[in-house]
Amino acid sequence: MDTNETKLKDFLVIAKKATYATSGEGGERRLQDGTKEFVFKKGLYTYRDRYHGSNPFIGQEIVFNNKKPIWGMNYCGRVINKTIDSHEVYSFLKKALQKVTKHNPYRGPRISSYGQWKYSCTVKGSIGAFSGQEKIFWDKKKAYELLFHGGVIK
Repeated sequence: MDTNETKLKDFLVIAKKATYATSGEGGERRLQDGTKEFVFKKGLYTYRDRYHGSNPFIGQEIVFNNKKPIWGMNYCGRVINKTIDSHEVYSFLKKALQKVTKHNPYRGPRISSYGQWKYSCTVKGSIGAFSGQEKIFWDKKKAYELLFHGGVIK
């Protein structure tokens, strides 16, 4: 892993923990067109997460270095089990996303659980080009799913 990749992963972890994973729905800035946005800056790096909707939702994360886009990820997710309160699903999702690591800097950790809740995040590829899926189960029943993909921008 080169120095730039290490710096990117370290920054992604800090940025993701400082945005949706901490404040969740309602902590974002609302843009004029209805887009919801989180922005985090540190040094020359800027992280921008913009999304639309809540269930389902679709969004895009972009990392800029010195105002130049260097990395991005698109995602689309939804609560699929209508018998489970979506607020509870998203509350557990925030807990899982707070555990993001530089070894898996895309969403949350590979596996996390709390009581009857279980989170999983599977990824194919590397930080340069990847795709993956995030799932949440409640009492062994799939409650939520999200697909994502992205990579380095040149």
